Amino acid sequence: MKKIFLITIALLFINNVFSQDKYYTKNGNLVFEATVPSFEEIKAENNSVTAIINTETSEIAVLALMKAFRFEIALMEEHFNENYVESDTYPKATFSGKLINFKFSELTENTQEIELTGNLTIHNKTKEITTIALISALKNNIHLTTTFKVKPEDFDIKIPGIVKEKIAKEINIHADFNLIQK
Repeated sequence: MKKIFLITIALLFINNVFSQDKYYTKNGNLVFEATVPSFEEIKAENNSVTAIINTETSEIAVLALMKAFRFEIALMEEHFNENYVESDTYPKATFSGKLINFKFSELTENTQEIELTGNLTIHNKTKEITTIALISALKNNIHLTTTFKVKPEDFDIKIPGIVKEKIAKEINIHADFNLIQK
């Protein structure tokens, strides 16, 4: 009985040691905007994005469910899910990447610019993305934000000719994650 207790304590300790290098959130924020001047605003927000950073390996992974994007206009949301990203067939977007020259031990309250590179998959198509992430740490939290642009055609998302001029050729994506120690 004493052996089982000691093994259990050892396993819990090992799990704590190994999980201290992971930070995560289940309520990260993604906003995309495809507005063209003089036309109706095309903007959506998703506040239930999952993200995890491994501070030991500098790896980052992000998962966003497409149906969780909310538009001000319900019809836009319907068209987005049914006609553009085909959410029933392609329910998620993912990003898997790395923070370049990232050193967790050097993080402070002051925001640092870190290169972020990885693969973004939307609509079952993957594209390499390189951008700058703004990252800081406060207590047991890591705060990361980044902004980048993508083109719908890079992900085989077809824009019908009738609305092509009303949707930006490059979509602005902004991510904001407040990650806590796992």
